[in-house]
This record gives sequence, structure tokens and C-alpha cells, in this order.
Amino acid sequence: MPIPLVHHPDYSFPFPERHRFPMEKFGLLADHMRSQGLLTAGNSYRPAPCRQAWLTQTHSPDYLARFAGNRLSARETRQMNLPWSPGLVRRTFLAPSGTVLTAQLALQHGVACHLAGGTHHAHFDYAAGFCILNDLAIAANVLLRQGGIKRVLIFDVDVHQGDGTAALLAVEPGAFTCSIHCERNFPFQKQVSDLDVALPDGMGDRDYLAVVSETLQKALELSRPDIVLYDAGVDVFQGDPLGKLNISEPGIRERDYQVLSELKRRGIPVATVIGGGYDDDRVKLARRHGIVVEEASRVFGSG
Repeated sequence: MPIPLVHHPDYSFPFPERHRFPMEKFGLLADHMRSQGLLTAGNSYRPAPCRQAWLTQTHSPDYLARFAGNRLSARETRQMNLPWSPGLVRRTFLAPSGTVLTAQLALQHGVACHLAGGTHHAHFDYAAGFCILNDLAIAANVLLRQGGIKRVLIFDVDVHQGDGTAALLAVEPGAFTCSIHCERNFPFQKQVSDLDVALPDGMGDRDYLAVVSETLQKALELSRPDIVLYDAGVDVFQGDPLGKLNISEPGIRERDYQVLSELKRRGIPVATVIGGGYDDDRVKLARRHGIVVEEASRVFGSG
């Protein structure tokens, strides 16, 4: 049985080609998943725009309105580091809903994968690091307000700290934030997650995989979650221009396999998001983002 995949064609839209943020990767990832036979009409789910009530329980209503209406200040726009457009607004209000949908599907099926998401630098009333709204925090807040979900673990292995997620969920006792990130990398002012693991520049596969495994065990013991939101960033890759770590593609594959296998073994539902990845070769980047879907299909696909 194919695992549920969440995607929307508007995740990629006309965007400056030379911009550091690879907006086209979402469409390329969906194309790659189709070519692998992993994304079909039978397992494809498309989100609707995010409900206002979901947005305002995590973000400032004033900020949301000013972003939607292109009324951010010049400083705020610089901090966002993305050129405003109606296409950007549309995708921004779709993607958090996609992560919520992915989480709901994971609760039904044990696993689901979002072909976007992981915008973990967005804060209550400002954007940062290409992140405008924090889909992980939004999804956690939605989940914790529905019946049967008391604890959500956000397990974030993007190379950059999930600072916005940590700040937004700091006073939410039902959410446990865990970030494994490169210490000397953006954001340069770190927030305090429930569990932070800072890695040195240049760390390779063996040490990294040991840290991920050990940290996952610790996070699971501390949080006892009903569901895990897994931010499987591929900017840990040795060739990523914003990375600073030295992880190979087989290392990324093994990381995702060991995380997903452990969650399946424990019977904990998992929703994956793709997180960061900035390789200038956008096709290779999209394939790298596909690793988590391939591994989820391998671990869970046999039932």
C-alpha cells in the first residue's frame, strides 16, 4: 500500500532563477516522486489554504494581514529574504495546511510525507531565513487541540536550529522541541529548545548517525509523544552551500531509515517534512529531498 503524500502544484511558482532559495525544488520533487512511482493519483493529497483560526493560534494576526497585503516594512522584507508576490502569498498560506494534513494522515496510516514544510525560522510576528509561517508550530498547536493527542515531538535534523519553533512552543507543555544542528551556522542567536544538540563544523557520517540515534532515543524517552513531526532537512549534505557539515547522501538515507524504523518499531505515527536544502543543482537537490519519502516507503510500505 503506497504511503500518503501531500503536495500542491502551487508550492512552486514563477520565481527569480538565481535566488538562493530554490523555489522550483517542490515541483521537481513531486515530478521525481511520480517518476519513482511513489506519487500517484491514489496516494496524493492536496491541502486547502490554511484556516485563519489555525494561523492565529500561532502567529500575530497583524503580521499575517500585513504580509498578505504586501505591507511589511523594508526591514521585515529583508529579514524574510524572499521577494513578495501573490504566488508567494498563496504558497505561504497553503504549506502549513499541508503539514497539518500530513499529520492527520499519519495518525490514520502510521506515516505520511509532506513534499514541502519545515519552515522552522518563522517567529510569532516576523519572518526569517526564508521562513514566513512556522508550519511545524502551527501543526503542533492544531494537533494538541484535538482529542487524543496530548504530546507532540518535533524532531528537527535540519542543519540550522529550529529557533522559531522553539520560541513559539516554549510555553506549550504538550509540545517537545528537539533540534540537532550545526553550532556555527544560522541563526546566530539560538533559542532554547527542549533538547538542543549542537554539532561541530565538518562532522561526518559515522559520528552524525550516532548522535541522531542517541538523541532520538533521549527525545522519545523525555517526550513520550503521540505523534512525531520529523523535519528531515538535507542541508546537512557535504556539498550544500549553507550547510557546513560533511554528510554523504548514503548518510542522509541511513539517518532517515534509522529514525523512521525506530518510530515504526515503537508504533508512533510520524509526519515528515522536507526542511532545508540549497544545492544549486536543483534536480539533484529534489532527488535528495526524495530520500525521506523513499525510506518511509521502504520502512512502512510493506505494512
